[in-house]
Amino acid sequence: MAVLSTADEGKFLMDVEGEQIGIVTDVDTDEQVAFVDPDAGIAEAWIQSFGYGDADEDDIRVPAESVATVTDTELRVAADL
Repeated sequence: MAVLSTADEGKFLMDVEGEQIGIVTDVDTDEQVAFVDPDAGIAEAWIQSFGYGDADEDDIRVPAESVATVTDTELRVAADL
């Protein structure tokens, strides 16, 4: 299980096969949940990386237990969501 932080906002969420699922828009560090926008563009990724974005109602909730690895640019899930 990965530990999520606000530093993960703006990173890409990738599936087990390396396909992009979306961009992390917000992280709830207390609940250890990342919120991912599946339709985000590169401009939104930049906004999120500077900490100016928020989760929307259509974002996917990804619990930390589902995240296998965290790098400087992405979070990778352990299984299909």
